Amino acid sequence: MEIVRMTREHTELLAELEKLCFARPWSQKALLDEVDNPNAYFVTAVDGDIVLGYGGMHCACKEYYMDNVAVFGHHRRKGVGSAIVEALAAEAKRRGGEFISLEVRPSNAQALRLYTRLGFAEEGRRRNFYSNPTEDALLLTRRF
Repeated sequence: MEIVRMTREHTELLAELEKLCFARPWSQKALLDEVDNPNAYFVTAVDGDIVLGYGGMHCACKEYYMDNVAVFGHHRRKGVGSAIVEALAAEAKRRGGEFISLEVRPSNAQALRLYTRLGFAEEGRRRNFYSNPTEDALLLTRRF
């Protein structure tokens, strides 16, 4: 497995992955917009020509916000998500970031275990942040 910068060629398949993973998926156009966005850093996990998953983040004033991390179901529990999150955190730190944060559903126990294991800690809650179904978001942060 290798973590590479997301390219235009990845976006069609990643838009399909978004539909599988999220109630409000990003479109291929939204993903394409991030390829050349200087305030964004998106990566794709690949094994040769096979796309395993992806993740991305945005930066404002040395503060990094992880947007999405998604892995195709048949590639989960193989370290792909961890590798994506670690690649994003390493890039945020390399760029002089003070921290990286994200929102996650409290009901997403698998993601919560992953983020906690990778050094993220709960720093807040956003009430009714998610829809379909309505749910709070836990704000998790990893400080550098």
